[in-house]
Amino acid sequence: MKQLNHLPSLNALKAFEAASRHLNFKLAAEELRVTQSAIAQHIRRLEEELGLKLFERQAKGVNLTANGRKYAASITQAFNLIHEATQSFYYSNQQITISVTPTFAAKWLIPRLSQFTQSHPDIDLQILATERISHFQNDGVDLAIRYGKPPFGAGLNTELLIQDTFIAVASPELMNTDQPYLDIQSLDQFTLLHDAHNLWTHFIEKLKSQHTQNLFKNIRFNQTSLAIDAAIAAQGITLTHPIFVNSELASGTLVKVFPQELVMETGFYLVYPRHPVGVKALSEVRHWLFMQFDQI
Repeated sequence: MKQLNHLPSLNALKAFEAASRHLNFKLAAEELRVTQSAIAQHIRRLEEELGLKLFERQAKGVNLTANGRKYAASITQAFNLIHEATQSFYYSNQQITISVTPTFAAKWLIPRLSQFTQSHPDIDLQILATERISHFQNDGVDLAIRYGKPPFGAGLNTELLIQDTFIAVASPELMNTDQPYLDIQSLDQFTLLHDAHNLWTHFIEKLKSQHTQNLFKNIRFNQTSLAIDAAIAAQGITLTHPIFVNSELASGTLVKVFPQELVMETGFYLVYPRHPVGVKALSEVRHWLFMQFDQI
């Protein structure tokens, strides 16, 4: 390794750190919002400056060399220290930023915020509602509620909040029947409201129906909350997790259409860095979230 009298470029170090986590220049470029060629150029110049090889280029990505792994561990630790030092200014007010999907924010979290502020007046909760997977360091996120299956990334704690279960719901105005549940054979009389999960085919298979998806009228939404709102407006039947419609089911605004439920291997997970900043406030928010799910 060359003897350096100065630090390498910060942009080059950022590119290397991101690439070392993803082991993929394209994903590193997407995270840093630069081009893939820019990442490759930064890495090449860093290798030239250090006088050693950091990555082994392969057909399906890259792997770190022994020197690369050693350097990545130190650089990641250095960036974590910078992040913690910067974030420490914000934690004097006990601010916690939580990343959730727009549907989770609108249908589950927001109705419970008054409970949180009453029990934790010393914590400022900042909600980042986005369909994009937030990056903890770059976006200043402390906690994330992510949908799917782990793992969600290296260096992250992952805890299951609730397993995925889907039920079919509709407005009682649309159903217009004295029967508690709909006959599966009459399902093709209704419009199926889809969200991004697009699980109607799986649900119909569970009902052991001979129908195919082509027999149904369909309306598709990119967010679950929109499909739920359409169901409330008697536009059709949607599949959703019960946690998003508990109040509507309790008030009778929505009714369960079939007794069957579709259980999936996915779920909602609480995700956060293994070495978080503001541990006390984060622990209190984490405890409150689990308390809420324990009551479901």
